[in-house]
Amino acid sequence: MAMTEEEKKYKGIIWALSIIVPLAVAALFGINLPKMGYDVEPLSFLPPIYATINGLTAVLLVWAVSAVKGGNTKLHENLIKLCMVCSGLFLLMYVAYHMTSVSTSYGGEGAIRYVYFFILITHILLSIIIIPFVLFTFVRGIAGAYERHKKLARITYPMWLYVAVTGVIVYIMISPYYNH
Repeated sequence: MAMTEEEKKYKGIIWALSIIVPLAVAALFGINLPKMGYDVEPLSFLPPIYATINGLTAVLLVWAVSAVKGGNTKLHENLIKLCMVCSGLFLLMYVAYHMTSVSTSYGGEGAIRYVYFFILITHILLSIIIIPFVLFTFVRGIAGAYERHKKLARITYPMWLYVAVTGVIVYIMISPYYNH
């Protein structure tokens, strides 16, 4: 099936965002205001909030899929929009926290350390890979290219759900090591 005009219109923007967002996050993540000598209050209250947002995103994603399977496409669309807002809020809080706080090292030992780093690395990699998948899936749905939307959503959904759930797991695993 051919791309709709709406899909063509957003294709360049989606690819630009898919490159710019991870690069901007990496660049901002590298800016640590306390290490640079700025006297800023660490935003240490943010990790449980953005972990909760990740958990909420996971619940909303499952609900959205359930809604569309039940024929409620408007609820599905609204829930997906809310998931995108949640993901954006997570990203902003995550970057703000890391810009104002000294990085926390994971303190677990033995096999659990390998589990933590496996989850963390797959979470980070998929959080980068998922960007164009989410955006293209969203545009296909909004553009009315439902068969193409559905086909891509079968790939996007489990990846996005994995990123949301593992974000919570990473937080739970590292939270005992935060400097409060």
